[in-house]
Amino acid sequence: MLKLKSFTVNPFQQNTYLIWDSNNIAAIIDPGNSTNLENQMIKKYISENNLKLERLLLTHAHIDHILGNRFIFDEYGLLPEVHKEDLYFIDVMGKTADMYGVPYEESPQPEKFLEDKQMIELGELKFKCIFTPGHSPGSITFYFEKEKVMIAGDVLFHGSIGRTDLPKGDHPTLISSIKNKLLPLGDEIKVYSGHGPSTVTGYEKTNNPFLV
Repeated sequence: MLKLKSFTVNPFQQNTYLIWDSNNIAAIIDPGNSTNLENQMIKKYISENNLKLERLLLTHAHIDHILGNRFIFDEYGLLPEVHKEDLYFIDVMGKTADMYGVPYEESPQPEKFLEDKQMIELGELKFKCIFTPGHSPGSITFYFEKEKVMIAGDVLFHGSIGRTDLPKGDHPTLISSIKNKLLPLGDEIKVYSGHGPSTVTGYEKTNNPFLV
């Protein structure tokens, strides 16, 4: 059974996710926490719910999705796992943070990289990595087939799609990722995005102005 909790954090109003199974085996996805208050909020939730944090997974490595990597490493000893095509953004994290004027602590470097069609086992949970580039060159969507859930990062939003005007973004590639890899999974898949509210694939297929 998939359990999920979201936290809206940092100046970019980014959604950080905790997921766990019935035995409290957990992963954090896209830790964007950037202040002591946000750090302690997430740490308190993990502690109070007796979660056993075992993975730090990234849909992509834009600055607003990795600001908490160092805190998670320091507290739980977890290194980020990301697609290798997004390693660039971890390498330039300091310059990016300075450009946006946000405080940061340098992210630890990944030692394991996510791959397209890779299956991840987290306790009782099994989910798939789907390579969905466009917003960033290494964007990954985590797809829980049994639960009909996807965690899509900044690929797909309620009524919108991810930006492609950032470095290494590409609009046609993003549209192709959504139309050819995500929407064919079915119309009843709940989508948890990197910003804003959740949505459903069927709604986006017929109402999203970028997709109709």
